[in-house]
Formats: sequence, structure tokens, C-alpha cells
Amino acid sequence: MMQSGHCEALIGSLGELYCSSSQGNYDRIRTPFLYPDGDVIDLFCKMDGDTVTVTDLGESTRWLRMQTAASRRSSRQQALIQDICLNHNVEFYKGMLVARCRPGDEFPAVVTRVAQAALRVADIWFTFRTRTVQSLGDEVSDFLTDRLYTFERGETLIGRSGRVWNVDFHVRTPGASSLVSVLATGSRSAARGVTEHVLASWYDLSQLQVGPEAIKFLSLFDDTVDVWSREDFNLLEPLSSIARWSQPETLLEQLGNAA
Repeated sequence: MMQSGHCEALIGSLGELYCSSSQGNYDRIRTPFLYPDGDVIDLFCKMDGDTVTVTDLGESTRWLRMQTAASRRSSRQQALIQDICLNHNVEFYKGMLVARCRPGDEFPAVVTRVAQAALRVADIWFTFRTRTVQSLGDEVSDFLTDRLYTFERGETLIGRSGRVWNVDFHVRTPGASSLVSVLATGSRSAARGVTEHVLASWYDLSQLQVGPEAIKFLSLFDDTVDVWSREDFNLLEPLSSIARWSQPETLLEQLGNAA
């Protein structure tokens, strides 16, 4: 169990903004920092010889993972986390933010470094809130790949009017093939324009929905951002199935079983 003197030094240096309590083999330090949803960022300390390890026990990356349907972090998110750890002189180990307080180090400074790193990792969430269709497409691509679906991304198709359309995903399963358009925007004012663009593409490509090798159309809304109205869904329902990124398993049900 960590010696209480380190927590006392922290409280003495930073006042009542921090408080500590014992939790199993660790001392838990409640920081004044908050995750974007208002939860308090807690850190955990453990004495090992003359060194104190300060860590978030993976809570920051766990919180971040819960904000998206993707089962793993994208390469861009990984790079952001690495940059954060480098800037705050914190180690990233098995999903945890970790720093050591060695003899002669200022314990409050080490705790503050880890807390700031945890806050910055949580702030990666804002990249989800403002992501483009391309970056959400990366999440969808990872999601489908993890579940062994075969697909082509960014396929170019010609509609009945002669116009060329780029479709986000062409997914093929043993039972059927599907075209998936991803609808994502961080702006409520832009949402209707996004919907109408996809509506126009489905209408112009509707010849693909007939015949023995008919292709299904799926409109995948990024409903993790509250910008869509009921009318947006109603516009696309006559021409396509509706899927919601907050419920990714329903997307799989509509696509059918992977090969």
C-alpha cells in the first residue's frame, strides 16, 4: 500500500482541489479534471520500493472507446494518444497512462502530468463530434473488417441520368450485396443537404435494385451527433433501409451474414 505521505504532500501543495482514498492495492486520487460528459477523472497510485507509480488504470481510453461503435482505435487516434503522452512525458502501456515518481521528483507535478494527459485523451472525443464522412468511414471500415465482411470502399457508379456517384461502401455477402451511404455532419443546418444528396444518389441508382442480382441500399446515419430530424429519416426510408451508427449490430442484420 502506498504511503499516505505522498497524498498528504499533494493535498498540501494543491489544496482541496484533490482528495484521496484507499482502493485495494492503490490509493485513488480524485482530481478536479472532468471527462467531457462530466465524470471525474480519477488517478491511482501505488508504492513500489522507493518509486510511486501514478496511472489512470486505462480509464481514459476505456471512456474514449465507449463513445464510438468501433471496437478499436483508428490509426489517427493512436497517433494522437502517442503525441499526448510525448507532450506530457507520460508512458502509454496496455491502454494505461503511466508515470513514475522517483526519489527527488515532485509528486504533485507527476500527478498533474498524468491528469492532464488523461484530459487530453478524453478530448479526442471532440474529433468524433466534428468528424467528416471520411473519418467516420474509417470507423465503419474497421468495424466491417473486424467482422470479416468483404467490401469495396468509394466505388464509382453511373446513374440513369449519366451522373457519376461515389458510394461509401459496396458490401457483398453470400445472400446479397448492399450499397451503404454514410450520412455524417456536425452541423444541424447542413444535415438536410446531406440527406438530399444521398436521396438523389439512391433515386438515380435505383435501377440497381431490380433483377435477380438486385442490390440493397442502406443509409447509415451517424446519430451519435444530434443533428438529424425525423424528416431526414423519412426522406430516405422509401428508397433505402435505415441504419444508425449508435446501433451497429442492426447494420450487420441488414447486411446479412458475412462470408
